[in-house]
Amino acid sequence: MKKLLIIIMIVFVYFACSTNVKYKTKKNYPQSNSKVKNSNNLIEQKGKIYHYNTSYYGKEFHGRLTSSGEKYDMYDFTCAHKKFPFGTKLLVTDEETGKSVTVRVNDRGPFKPNRQLDLSFAAAKKIGLIPYGVRKFRVQVIK
Repeated sequence: MKKLLIIIMIVFVYFACSTNVKYKTKKNYPQSNSKVKNSNNLIEQKGKIYHYNTSYYGKEFHGRLTSSGEKYDMYDFTCAHKKFPFGTKLLVTDEETGKSVTVRVNDRGPFKPNRQLDLSFAAAKKIGLIPYGVRKFRVQVIK
């Protein structure tokens, strides 16, 4: 009986002390999402211009997994869009100031009404979005 109790305690301690990987990063993230319809083909979208209400997300999401499977880095030039395939490059321009930034889609969102694009903190800072929180920008699909 003592041996059984000791074995159970050893097994318990072993599993209690083992590391639990919370986040895994996919190095080769998918180029499209199964929820994205074929009508939103990137070839059809290249060069197309949109005017999107744009917001940003930062510290509270830093290090969390994005929908593409990579970790969100608030200091990288990335963005979230509901439909563009992951890896799509967008040129985001403030038509009033002329400032622009190139970002890569690596996440889904935004999930607030009347918003179509979420920029990473670094991209938002470069284009001057931080003081406003939400603003309309010109968005062009470049790649």
